[in-house]
Amino acid sequence: MFHRNTAVWSLACLGLALSPPGITAETDRWQFEVTPYLLGAGMDGTTGTQGVTTDVDASFGDILDDLDAGFMGLFTAQKGPWSFGVEAIYMKLEDEGSKSVMGPFGRVKVNGALDVTSTMYVGQASVGYRVLDDRTKLDLVGALRYTKLEVDLDVAIDTAGIVFPGGARSASGSDSWVDGVVGVRVLHPVSEKVSLLGYADVGAGGSDLTYQFTGGLNWEFRKDFVAKVGYRYMYWDYESGGNVWDMSASGPYLGLGIRF
Repeated sequence: MFHRNTAVWSLACLGLALSPPGITAETDRWQFEVTPYLLGAGMDGTTGTQGVTTDVDASFGDILDDLDAGFMGLFTAQKGPWSFGVEAIYMKLEDEGSKSVMGPFGRVKVNGALDVTSTMYVGQASVGYRVLDDRTKLDLVGALRYTKLEVDLDVAIDTAGIVFPGGARSASGSDSWVDGVVGVRVLHPVSEKVSLLGYADVGAGGSDLTYQFTGGLNWEFRKDFVAKVGYRYMYWDYESGGNVWDMSASGPYLGLGIRF
């Protein structure tokens, strides 16, 4: 059901799983933060549906060319050692050209042989608990990540030799799943306003395996406003009912945390 365009979703936003909150001070009152963000990610892997799979090797520039709509945002709340987060991602790409395709008649190496339109929805809820609250902060994190993908594949080049089951020229598919992940988040200040961030998680459920890691820098350039920059890598290995999503997405991210 999935395809190279599906990559689109992750890439521009992949801040998906657990963009760490910028709140670092433990207090007895609730602290909240909203963070809109962008992730300049490329994608690499394999995806497919109904017996047709395709290789994905898309840079961030490739994805921007086909991006139709996108939204990414993170909300976090913290009180004492507990933190809670909710993240939402929506991405839609129109008519992205495929690369190498594997189907009933073998591998077809014709760029643009398929046009793919993909829509992705991701929602994640997380809970963290601070187990180390010294100069360096360390949180243990557990989360549930919901992913839904919708893909339409259309043959764009008749001579490419691509045939869907039944001889159709197009195929559509959708699938959704939930993964449970566990992770560790570390915050370490390098000055009064600047801190380093590290995050890693691993899990499974609907996926056979999913994991990610993040390294970044948070800068409180103004009271209650935090600039966030860094690098993020995410991976999924999902296959069910003929749908394949064996994909990684990685690249730099940029966000703005607004506290209240």
